[in-house]
Amino acid sequence: MKRRCCVMIGVLLFLMLSLTAAHAEPESETAPSLYAAFNDFNTLIRDGKISKTAARTELPGRLAVIRADYYRRGGQDYTPAEWVFPVTGYSAAAIEKRGRHGYVASGYDFFSGNRHGGHPAYDIFIRDRNQDSRDDRTGKAVQIVSMTGGVVIACENDWSKGSKLRGGRYIWVYDPANHLLVYYAHNEELFVKPGTPVKPGELLATMGRSGRNAAKRRSPTHLHFSVLRLVDGQMLPAPVYQALQRARALPNQP
Repeated sequence: MKRRCCVMIGVLLFLMLSLTAAHAEPESETAPSLYAAFNDFNTLIRDGKISKTAARTELPGRLAVIRADYYRRGGQDYTPAEWVFPVTGYSAAAIEKRGRHGYVASGYDFFSGNRHGGHPAYDIFIRDRNQDSRDDRTGKAVQIVSMTGGVVIACENDWSKGSKLRGGRYIWVYDPANHLLVYYAHNEELFVKPGTPVKPGELLATMGRSGRNAAKRRSPTHLHFSVLRLVDGQMLPAPVYQALQRARALPNQP
């Protein structure tokens, strides 16, 4: 009799655990693994270790999964009217003045990685004559903030002088609301990692001089800022100079 009671209790416990598991929220495919996988995928593209055809085929699906996860975690949409200028303490007046503000889309192919041509970006300069990555007026590091909302999908923190990596310590943010990939390069210190959700004005990094050419004495200290738009599986450069002019400027925080 005692043995039968023990068996019955064991069965009841098993059934209770099974019902609990069946009604539990399914674990998101997310979290570090989803974004770590995209970061690795981006690195393969960057280093030319995946064919352009394969990368073009995979990219839309990978971004679709991240988009779903972003909204599942409560991610919000932000319109261009809510965008923030990415360099604190500065405005669009600090953008490269020559030509079309240094923006050259021709020759660029995202899937060429570190060997891409063109310059579909805006270089935003700070006052830094001694090239210590500090603002000459305040002596403080200059903060880089997210222009858009979205989620960080790729970063590079491992950079040292002599590296051939063009972007140095960089950050890629995916903005699902506007189908954009936003690139922040040549940073000093990063404060985010793949999977970090961001909103306009969110701190990403401090401006630096990391990157193959940015580290050279001839290069003034600047943020290399680029925006790409996902269109039919292609990553097309997006000229956003007017949006940068309209973006809200923030003071540099101590």
